[in-house]
Amino acid sequence: MNDYAPLRLHVPEPTGRPGCKTDFSYLHLSDAGTVRKPDIDVEPADTSDLAYSLVRVLDEEGHAVGPWNPELSHEQLLRGLRAMLKTRIFDARMITAQRQKKLSFYMQCLGEEAIAVAHTMALHDGDMCFPTYRQQGILITREYPLVEMICQLLSNEADPLKGRQLPIMYSSKAAGFFSISGNLATQFIQAVGWGMASAIKGDTKIASAWIGDGATAEADFHTALTFAHVYRAPVILNVVNNQWAISTFQAIAGGEGTTFANRGVGCGIASLRVDGNDVLAVHAASQWAAERARRNLGPSLIEWVTYRAGPHSTSDDPSKYRPADDYSHFPLGDPIARLKQHMVGLGIWSEEQHEALHKELEGEIISAQKEAESHGSLLDGHVPSAASMFEDVYAELPEHLRRQRQELGV
Repeated sequence: MNDYAPLRLHVPEPTGRPGCKTDFSYLHLSDAGTVRKPDIDVEPADTSDLAYSLVRVLDEEGHAVGPWNPELSHEQLLRGLRAMLKTRIFDARMITAQRQKKLSFYMQCLGEEAIAVAHTMALHDGDMCFPTYRQQGILITREYPLVEMICQLLSNEADPLKGRQLPIMYSSKAAGFFSISGNLATQFIQAVGWGMASAIKGDTKIASAWIGDGATAEADFHTALTFAHVYRAPVILNVVNNQWAISTFQAIAGGEGTTFANRGVGCGIASLRVDGNDVLAVHAASQWAAERARRNLGPSLIEWVTYRAGPHSTSDDPSKYRPADDYSHFPLGDPIARLKQHMVGLGIWSEEQHEALHKELEGEIISAQKEAESHGSLLDGHVPSAASMFEDVYAELPEHLRRQRQELGV
């Protein structure tokens, strides 16, 4: 006689589907200003409560409250707002260009702008970022030339990567932006290795690694955590939990019964869970983690709680798997609107100034786009020469490739 019921598996499901409003109560939010800020030298095990709570600074009225308030200057606030707004306008223009068939593919970071921008503001020049594909705000904050970014998207004759990368997979050593890889999670372990190399050389530069919630299911994520913990690598491990991978809810990657931040604590890494739509919280948490890394106190893992407001990419239709108006109900709001509200409350910003800045940035981006398109786009076939296939790979071109190049006549 068998007293056991048949075994069964649990398959996580999102709390909202098309035609059904999402129940966001699963997020487990903390009130602004209520989460403690530990000392820089805190033991990783003593951050377990911070891996479940949510670091927030801006309250519902836009006031900065609590121990995590970084007390940014007015100039820093304006810099952050400018970079976020510029990133959002850039995304909108490039999506339009993709629809016009000027480029083949695009991925926006709508609703996530605060994370890349405020994090970058907390880093030093020379710190190396190992981004995934929604951190274009890093380049924009570091004032990388827009024309070069757009030429890469267009894969034209002036593409600094010579058409070798999918659009949006930027690369710039000078800007501290490691080449984006379409193979998810690879950059996480690479960042740890880069940080270890910096320490071996006796340098003071740190690494910043990026991954999405879905890609934490990849083996490289866990390998990175092990190496970072064992060698106390000077690295910040950023997990952007925007609730959705391509079309699967974050619970499928393990975010249902625990938090992604708690995985860091389990690996002996100081960990935080932070409101990713709160610019001040992002800056403060990033600064805290960067200081730990620079003082040889080891790595930190930060889970940024946010929401992918738009499609996964221009190839995606999110209305097929989630409510079309989901983002308008997301309890953490819009990062740009929240910073704007804060600045207006301080008396340093106004609706008129905001509109003027929007027009200024739009003009700047349109001008850069025109210049980039003068070098060609997919519409006119002005692409890098076939000869570029044989360049930048070997110090001396092997004989069999030399013959292939001659046969091509390039």
